[in-house]
Amino acid sequence: MRVSAQVAEEIIATAAELADAAREATLMHFRRGDLTADTKESERFDPVTVADRLSEERMRAILKRRRPADGILGEEFGREEGTSGLTWVLDPIDGTRGYLSGTPTWGVLISVRDAEGPIYGLIDQPYIRERFEGGLGRAEVNGPSGRAALRCRGARPLSEAILFSTFPEVGTAEEGAAFRRVVPKTRLTRYGTDCYGYALIAAGMIDLVIEAGLQAYDVQAPIAVIEAAGGIVTDWEGRPCHEGGRVLAAANPAVHAEALALLRG
Repeated sequence: MRVSAQVAEEIIATAAELADAAREATLMHFRRGDLTADTKESERFDPVTVADRLSEERMRAILKRRRPADGILGEEFGREEGTSGLTWVLDPIDGTRGYLSGTPTWGVLISVRDAEGPIYGLIDQPYIRERFEGGLGRAEVNGPSGRAALRCRGARPLSEAILFSTFPEVGTAEEGAAFRRVVPKTRLTRYGTDCYGYALIAAGMIDLVIEAGLQAYDVQAPIAVIEAAGGIVTDWEGRPCHEGGRVLAAANPAVHAEALALLRG
């Protein structure tokens, strides 16, 4: 389904209220020496903090007040079905490892999807106070330097591209091997930026993000923002990746095609 202009305005206003609430909740605990974390997995450290839970709880409370017929899918508290055909997809802190470490490249991800995929997305960095927004006629960033349009970089050879990924190992051994076929073909590779890397594609600063093992709440807001800025986001076979998995985000179809060919081997 697509939405009316009135519903689009309400979605945008609601998303802004959610992001404001998440900013407050996350900054209450950020760079606090007494912050601790539980882990969601026994095999590896997959942290969750009181700030993750508080951020999502506050966003859910707003949605129940403003958009009670919409569904919700959140990282910390799961799925609630709705009746409107729209679902809010929430990641209350994308990059909890970075959050725990005091780095400012974690973020809050908010998106709205229909049956076909995300129609609007927002990437918010509370500490820097940068907000990247895409979809429903929007493609802009608002931050310390003011408000500006988002526009991905134009085509350039892969040999001139900047590539980001959160983890050097990327995923499984097989996925890591595929990723390492791309790395030496690029000009520069950087790690550890979580959702901020996707925001930098939309801002025209970098060319590629390649990741694996993602969930729907990790990718739907970045998909909406990057596509609104003229970029492309698919899985490693060139298909939609709305549910996560292996993700290839690119500034333009040309650099996407070069990276995709290497990932496929």
